[in-house]
Amino acid sequence: MSAKTYIEPQTTLTVYDECDLLVVGGGAAGHSAAVAAARAGCRNIILMERYGYCGGDVTGSYVLMLPCLSWYNKNYVRGLQHEWIERLSKVPNGVIASSLEDMGREDDAALIQHWKRFPGTVYGYTKERVNRAAQVEPQQLKIEMDRMLLEHSDSIRILYHSWGTKPIMEGDTCTGVIFESKEGRKAILAKQVIDATGDLDLCRQTGGPTSSLASSNARSAHTALVYRIGGFSFQKYCEWNDAHPAAAASLKANYGRITGIKALFFPTPYDNISWANNWHANRDCSTIEGCTKTEIEGRLHLREGIAYLREACPYVFSDAYLVDVAPQMGVRGSHRLVGDYTMTYDDFLFKRQHDDVIAWHSTMCALNDRAPVEIPLRALLQKGINNISAPGRHMSADKMAIDSLNLIPQCVGTGQAAGVAAAVAIAEGTTLRDVNIRKVQDILAGEQDVPLPRNAHTDISYTECAEEHQYGLYTKAAQEAIAAAGKVEHFEWGAIEH
Repeated sequence: MSAKTYIEPQTTLTVYDECDLLVVGGGAAGHSAAVAAARAGCRNIILMERYGYCGGDVTGSYVLMLPCLSWYNKNYVRGLQHEWIERLSKVPNGVIASSLEDMGREDDAALIQHWKRFPGTVYGYTKERVNRAAQVEPQQLKIEMDRMLLEHSDSIRILYHSWGTKPIMEGDTCTGVIFESKEGRKAILAKQVIDATGDLDLCRQTGGPTSSLASSNARSAHTALVYRIGGFSFQKYCEWNDAHPAAAASLKANYGRITGIKALFFPTPYDNISWANNWHANRDCSTIEGCTKTEIEGRLHLREGIAYLREACPYVFSDAYLVDVAPQMGVRGSHRLVGDYTMTYDDFLFKRQHDDVIAWHSTMCALNDRAPVEIPLRALLQKGINNISAPGRHMSADKMAIDSLNLIPQCVGTGQAAGVAAAVAIAEGTTLRDVNIRKVQDILAGEQDVPLPRNAHTDISYTECAEEHQYGLYTKAAQEAIAAAGKVEHFEWGAIEH
């Protein structure tokens, strides 16, 4: 990188538009924020997205799995995430999802064996049980997400191919965003801004605090370039894998060596098409170098890898071929917010309750057997900065807890909440810190199908389920961690073997 500098001449930017709420980024968090805000009564919303579609990692990076939506027999992750599944279920091959009726089933070995082939669907520390989870078809979801926005065309204006690059700051208050497009560099002014860029592109420039990448051994420190392979039956592959575990393990290891990247095959709604998730270690998706290396290395040896599959296991892969490579690089994490509250594993271990809870999510965290955890609004608000929030994978969480909080369902849930909170703040003329949190919670739980603890609109059986099963703290890891923390009620990861 050159050490030279260039002084950009002062220029006057055209104000392209003004709005009440500006959402920058149309991924799972940003799309959910815009739709939820419109449904909560906000009538002047702009949704800005740098690509030509919404969905982010789901539709653009082909991360097609929606895992861990339930715990035991309760569907804790509902709201817009549930709506995605319901809408796609009406589209041929739009989604494969375990049913609400089968949530928590432990008594049917054949059912559990069937769903074990769909990652994110079968879990259980004491006994395996069926989870509510789904695998979506990305092109159909793109269409459905457009439809959801257009159903609120009186409230939402969509700006595709527009890249929000810099916040407009008046002291410690965000009043809009500068963006780039084919029309050049322009500005949008807004009463509230939601940074849903995924890498905290705006909040990193507000002057407020942020965190850097997670530690190198964390899931968040890996990028991906997902691709899809067709021409073989995923179910036939699973049957072969079950019958020949040693050969299957050798096949996966050799395939990883040939392609240069660890990869695993995952199902899609089409049995003859699979998506290959992969892990590029120690990559920063917010740098030019990290993005470029992931793209090139991810594609470079795919031909050789697929040729190997056809030769090594013709019983399954004789007709395998490359369907496509995701148009977006897959990202798991980079920069994170330093918020009014930072989530840690304490929130999982000590049943932390928050007066400003805006999502109550079952997650991928095995520490508490994937039990629901409360996410507060404060974790979306940048310390010392006003009128901007940051839902999604860059929310305020420490380097380990973020791994359990940055998946698609958590992006949808925190995005939905950020949209409702912004709508209420705009309507009542308050800041997000002073927003009427009870009204936000009542809209989420009472009108938008989001279960929240201690809210009259949420069926009490959700709380009873959590209490009956001790919030999942019966696991050995949880018990050891709680004992290691002692009376301090703070857990440092590394205090026990994991």
